[in-house]
Amino acid sequence: MIKEQINGLKKVWINHIYPEIDEGAFPVKRIIGDEITVSADIFCDGIDEIVAVLHFKHQSEKNIKKIYFLPLGNDRWETQFQATKLGVYTYSLHAWTSDFLTWRNRFLKKLEFKEDIDIEKRIGENLLRKSCEKNPNPIVEEIIKKLYDLKSKAQLRKLLTNQKLELWMNENLQPDFVSDSKNLTLVIDPIKARFSTWYEAFPRSLSPDPMQHGTFQDVINYLPKLQKMGFDVLYLPPIHPIGISNRKGANNSPKAGVKDPGSPWAIGSKEGGHKSILPELGSIKDFRLLIKKAREHHIDIALDFAIQCSPDHPYLNEHPDWFKHRPDGTLQYAENPPKKYQDIYPLNFASKEWPLMWEELKSIVAFWVKEGVTLFRVDNPHTKPFIFWQWLINEIKSKNPEVLFLAEAFTRPKVMQHLAKCGFSQSYTYFTWRNTKEELTSYLTELISTPLIDYFRPNFWVNTPDILTEVLQKGGRPAFIIRLILAATLSANYGMFGPAYENCIREPLHEGSEEYMDSEKYRIAFWKDSKENISELISLVNAIRYLHPCLQNNSSLIFYPTDNPQIICYSKHDSSSKDTLLMVVNLDYQYKQSGFISIDLNLLGIKTNPFKVRDLFTNEIYTWQHGSCYVELDPQKERYAHILHVKDVL
Repeated sequence: MIKEQINGLKKVWINHIYPEIDEGAFPVKRIIGDEITVSADIFCDGIDEIVAVLHFKHQSEKNIKKIYFLPLGNDRWETQFQATKLGVYTYSLHAWTSDFLTWRNRFLKKLEFKEDIDIEKRIGENLLRKSCEKNPNPIVEEIIKKLYDLKSKAQLRKLLTNQKLELWMNENLQPDFVSDSKNLTLVIDPIKARFSTWYEAFPRSLSPDPMQHGTFQDVINYLPKLQKMGFDVLYLPPIHPIGISNRKGANNSPKAGVKDPGSPWAIGSKEGGHKSILPELGSIKDFRLLIKKAREHHIDIALDFAIQCSPDHPYLNEHPDWFKHRPDGTLQYAENPPKKYQDIYPLNFASKEWPLMWEELKSIVAFWVKEGVTLFRVDNPHTKPFIFWQWLINEIKSKNPEVLFLAEAFTRPKVMQHLAKCGFSQSYTYFTWRNTKEELTSYLTELISTPLIDYFRPNFWVNTPDILTEVLQKGGRPAFIIRLILAATLSANYGMFGPAYENCIREPLHEGSEEYMDSEKYRIAFWKDSKENISELISLVNAIRYLHPCLQNNSSLIFYPTDNPQIICYSKHDSSSKDTLLMVVNLDYQYKQSGFISIDLNLLGIKTNPFKVRDLFTNEIYTWQHGSCYVELDPQKERYAHILHVKDVL
């Protein structure tokens, strides 16, 4: 017996849809203004002609929009539409065999070979009349008349290949069966999701007076410097009240001194919790002024969202069941053996009160969104349920699609990728520990491949308050410069723990540790420019990023062979502006390196050979050619890299 779910009239198959993530289980990500290209393998048995159409609509719209696919050859079909609104689009593919187009193709072939076409005219007439059964159309009646009256092959061909007639028949001649894809989703984010430049700073350390705790006003006074340096996101670690109980001292000491300010991640005290502000920083009114002034400087404030509490957080009294209790009755503090964080209690997502807890956590994000925050750096999201993040991010973005979430997750690749599928707009990456040419080339090739590039947006951080890599510790100032250039040109999103990186601070807590000595996580720092300060170079690199659209995307990245493993070469291109840059970087932080690069003009998009390049660091102009090009870079002479603007691009 034939199963009911089988329909024998199905002829068309829709396979290998692009873009889609896990057969539509998760949304594809794009940016406002993008041209969304949708393609698929669409084919049928036999020689029938196919019609394929894309249905799409924004979540705010009632009516579905339609656009037809065009064949590319080899049964591949493609169409495009523009994403003009932030938020969620749904789209689906529909295809069927067209009796009219199949007849037309057969009729025109018989006409060409002078076969008897009288019966074919009658078949065509029947199809044309059938299209008018629900919607009479006098123009179609006129076409039927001309079908019999016209004798010229050219005139008949022109009559039947009219695009308006084809559209009419596609819309009004009901097919026997339509093949449908699943409904797929597309999240459209602000441009900053794809291109952003992050600077992390502890507001309590921004006072010009080393004897004073920093305030929001001090942060406001810091904004002109950040704007001049080319940063458009200022990320602040938690700004909430800090617990007293079990407060950590210098360098994570279990005993705090009287003046030790504690870790900002030990959130909550008698002054309040996640919706409150540390009094020393200022008031909510001061925070609103900071948001306003930051936007005047074209900077967005990003807040830290850390789902954890100090022992003094109001939640411990109000919702004790939200925390894990040990057999001795004490609460389970955070630990990652051998590290212990007695000043922090994680929330228990297995609590029976999880629905209430979820709603409360959502209300925290919604509270700060209402205060003007549109970016959140989420602390350790990989230690919380995926389903929670999928729900929370969807809830927030359904009302505020402009909000972006950065996942601070240094964990297994599949976990990081799944967080991105769940809705995180950007993610920290392994770039921090990718140093050799082979490591960088392999990792970047993975990041720009499909389907990863359709949902995972990397943010390359050169350092964090937790991560001072061995390369920076031992490579000195040249290592800071080279890693900056790599991050800023390989990834459209990059960031730094600013004051420490600007001043090339590199003393670890101890040999083999990635923790900073005298970490700012546990103390108030006072910053002034060191002799090794690289702020001017940071400003130049960021200016290059803003002036050159090719650095504002990752999809165009191409690597070129070099005969020296210490020399890496790659290019980026922007098709709309015809902007192309070629980067050559010395990966040796101490010694001069030289070698030949194999330049492929077709990959680079060059129409002339030889061609001119201008070094954006020195303004020197070089003549390069197809094939081997020689480079020499010496960090001892402060020649760390070339960023070459390529002329004569197709």
